[in-house]
Amino acid sequence: MPSKYSRIEAKKFAINRKERTFKRPVDLNGNFQKVSEYYGENVFHYLTAPGIPESIKNELLTVSNSGNKLKKEHADIVAKAVTEWATAKGATHFCHWFQPLTGSTAEKHDAFLDLDGELPIEKLSAGQLMQGEPDASSFPNGGARSTFEARGYTSWDLTSPMFLMDGVNGKTLCIPTAFVSYHGDALDMKTPLLRSVTRLNDVATKFMNLIGFTDTKKVSVTCGAEQEYFLVDKAFYFSRPDLVMTGRTLLGSLSHKNQQLDDHYFGRIPERVLSCMEEIDYELHRLGIPAKTRHNEVAPGQFEIAQIFREANVSADNNQLVMAVIKEVAEKHNFIALLHEKPFAGINGSGKHINWSMATDDGMNLLEPGNKPEKNIKFLAVTSIVIEAVYRRAKLLRMAISSQGNDHRLGANEAPPSIISVFTGSNLEKIFEAIKNGETVSEEGKVVLDLGANQLANLMMDNTDRNRTSPFAFTGNKFEFRAVGSSQSISFPLSILNAAVTEVFEESIEFLEKEIKASSVEAALMKLTKKWLQSSWNIIFNGDGYSQEWVEEAKKRGLPNLRTTADALGALLDDEQTKYMVEKGIFRKNELQMRYNVLVENYNTLREIEFQTQMDIVKKNVLPATLEYKKRLGKVIKVQKEIGLESSVEVEMYKKLNFTVESLYANLMNLTSACSALNGDAAKNSLEIANNIFPLSEKLAQSCNEVEDLIPNELWPLPTYYEMLFLR
Repeated sequence: MPSKYSRIEAKKFAINRKERTFKRPVDLNGNFQKVSEYYGENVFHYLTAPGIPESIKNELLTVSNSGNKLKKEHADIVAKAVTEWATAKGATHFCHWFQPLTGSTAEKHDAFLDLDGELPIEKLSAGQLMQGEPDASSFPNGGARSTFEARGYTSWDLTSPMFLMDGVNGKTLCIPTAFVSYHGDALDMKTPLLRSVTRLNDVATKFMNLIGFTDTKKVSVTCGAEQEYFLVDKAFYFSRPDLVMTGRTLLGSLSHKNQQLDDHYFGRIPERVLSCMEEIDYELHRLGIPAKTRHNEVAPGQFEIAQIFREANVSADNNQLVMAVIKEVAEKHNFIALLHEKPFAGINGSGKHINWSMATDDGMNLLEPGNKPEKNIKFLAVTSIVIEAVYRRAKLLRMAISSQGNDHRLGANEAPPSIISVFTGSNLEKIFEAIKNGETVSEEGKVVLDLGANQLANLMMDNTDRNRTSPFAFTGNKFEFRAVGSSQSISFPLSILNAAVTEVFEESIEFLEKEIKASSVEAALMKLTKKWLQSSWNIIFNGDGYSQEWVEEAKKRGLPNLRTTADALGALLDDEQTKYMVEKGIFRKNELQMRYNVLVENYNTLREIEFQTQMDIVKKNVLPATLEYKKRLGKVIKVQKEIGLESSVEVEMYKKLNFTVESLYANLMNLTSACSALNGDAAKNSLEIANNIFPLSEKLAQSCNEVEDLIPNELWPLPTYYEMLFLR
């Protein structure tokens, strides 16, 4: 725990930091290289790598698209080529890089060093490239693996490029892999995502062929993830045990000025932060990750980075790397990056908006409305399919973004509510309403905005506005799943969304096959669109998702409102909700049970860590500071009484402090007792924690905040919100 002097020392460190510089690459003339010249320099992909014959590249591409068995001799050619490339760049080790159910990544490093007799050589064999064997019992598995059943496998993912990660004294080749148990159960985030992408490709391609796009051979899920994060000076971070232990502040009085003036959003980026962002971009570009946008977010100390659309699997891998690089580079700049969904109470938390769409192999975006969306029957049909999928599987989608961190955001005044709804925008809503009601669809012309200034370029109004209060919003030519938490792997919510859309696509194909026999493709598509809109109309909402009126209206519409993680996770065990995913092999039934067990245990454990850390801080920091101030006030009152002076002000201050600390201690005891009463039933514990114990923790935090407001600045031992959010 920090001493009472550590806060003062931390403040001195934070305000005297110098901006870190790094060496950007230059060309032979000493000019800075363009990003395009070093972009992807740490990436190896068999499709573009030298040393691999074109015929082998085509074979490998066929394998990755078809699921045909990979030939060992082809893997051996890739292994030799990547070994030569990686070791020439300074790599000494390789690893299978995978994504266990922790939500982060894992890796075990093996040296390229091998022995040919007694001769040392660098070697990565075909077998080592294709398959690894980490311990499957030591990662979260929901009870699926016993300690004595430890075998698990990692399998090379041909669709995601290999890459080099820099170390202090060398580099490591990372091979993206799936992670499964001895019996083939998915123990990771990647495997179900790959399954969902495969199934959606199959049905969406069939759909496109059926409605006349016979040249379509593949439909890919495309995704671009926006990542929000906070930066806090390292000295403040290590002076706050709650940040270190839990990633968020468990108490803290809000500064009087925070985000009320909206002056931080898109404001000038502080020099020290910009220096950090520039290095983050540089490292991401070297890894072939198309970081595109950077800016200040709404809350002080909060920032965002976004990347260009890519295929979903690659984008999911990229986002894991984005989080890792942000953390790593931030430390070099004496920052700590906070990816928790709500590091600071009372101001905006952090989300991760997943921009989601589908594209054919010739580049057609299935969610592109064109200039006349009311005439684009394909677009209207596909959009209605997605809306029906979200309506039908709203519980699963809410479950997929559940976490103890996200519970602080959902339903608060900066994030979508825990009620899943779809925003279409007014223009699209009018078109859809006409189709639903069997009315003539009127043409919506492009509107030019007259800004009243000749110096400004004309602006064309989009088909939709943007609605930041919607958890699932149509934003021009894609849907934006806005409710995902900032620390989450996007693979899980993507898997659920893909599965939901696949289910409705499959039913749509059956419907169209019958209808097309009796009518034109256009008429059949319009009838399909009407069918899904009539079914799912209640989930379309274009108003203020933050309002209490919407909560009440959603209840009337019959939409689920799963307020906490404990409420939402039960959807994983709902056979009606998960039947399709199990039938199509996106998840095995035991994999769903496994994930439920892991997520419940993770929720309980993280909350219990929070409770214990909070109680520890109160006992070791807050109470001692309070008692010290009471002692000082008591001395003043005693001295004044001894010399015959009135001390009504001091007595009143003492009484107020005494009342507050008594309330604080009572709340501490209530939380302590509630935590002690938890039993061994994880599911019951999660509900008890969410509904009863967490509110006690919030009451204790409020008492701490009241004490902080009463105590003199020099006696308060912990860095304050003002210091952490504004000093850098």
